Amino acid sequence: MVAAAAMVAPAFADEIVIGTNGKPGNPRVSGAEMFGALLEQASGGEHTVNVAHSATLGDDRQMLQSVRLGTMQITVNSDGPVSEIVPDLSAFGLPYLFTNLPQAWEVLDGPIGDDIAAQLEDKGYVVLAWWDNGLRQITHTSKAIETPKDIVGMRIRTPQSQVTIDAFTALGANPAPLSFSELPAALQSGVFEGQENPLANIYSSRLHELTPYIALSNHKYEMAPILASKRWWDTLSEDDQSMIQTAMDAATWYNRGVFLISDFELTQKLIEEGAFINEVDVEAFKAATAGVYTSWEEQLGDIVPRIQAAAAAAAR
Repeated sequence: MVAAAAMVAPAFADEIVIGTNGKPGNPRVSGAEMFGALLEQASGGEHTVNVAHSATLGDDRQMLQSVRLGTMQITVNSDGPVSEIVPDLSAFGLPYLFTNLPQAWEVLDGPIGDDIAAQLEDKGYVVLAWWDNGLRQITHTSKAIETPKDIVGMRIRTPQSQVTIDAFTALGANPAPLSFSELPAALQSGVFEGQENPLANIYSSRLHELTPYIALSNHKYEMAPILASKRWWDTLSEDDQSMIQTAMDAATWYNRGVFLISDFELTQKLIEEGAFINEVDVEAFKAATAGVYTSWEEQLGDIVPRIQAAAAAAAR
């Protein structure tokens, strides 16, 4: 049985704890639940999965530490904190690198994704999958955002991702990182005027009730790396590793499919629930953030032109 609980006891030998900051209804949580259902069925009940959602086992950084130490088996994490471990991962978050989700998947599942997975293994993590965290949109408490001028001076929450902070700084905003679990309270208190997230995250966390103006900026792609503890993984038999990986592969396409469909379905739901949704001047946003590529190529080196070339090839 897939269990989700506010408190999670130490894992037994046949119980896999998978932690995420997503809330119930979020594709990261439903994907983890699907993984658990598939694994339990495949193992005849030998393996169960305990889905610890809503950051009950800590924020992304804390879960990464738990996985590295082997006190948690798997985390559905975020690319910002993981890129602090392997900086090359930051390149996937460059503004307007991808125009659609399948384009991003092709690059993630190719040689560049494999290279980053190898770097993470050296740090004590096994990449089981690259899940989606969607194309991201900008929301505001009180006004529509259509051009970069509408963002100048805006106090906006970002994830713990330096490339995202740099992009919004280039747009003239005042960005600051904050854990996702703390975001609703920060918006309610007025610390931030807005935030940016995919529609699935906005809807499942009811952020549209706090920031009803939603600009379909599609300014950044974000993945959710699924990382297993290498300490734990190396104790498993080859049969168990294969069984877990097979269940995760199937859950990956479920997660990706939910994100792909959700952008179409949620737009109408959000409007029905009182949100105001508008398009943006994409070319103006691209021009305003172009300098981010130059600064990150100086930091990361050839991964930036490599990922640009791979994204262009995947778009054809």
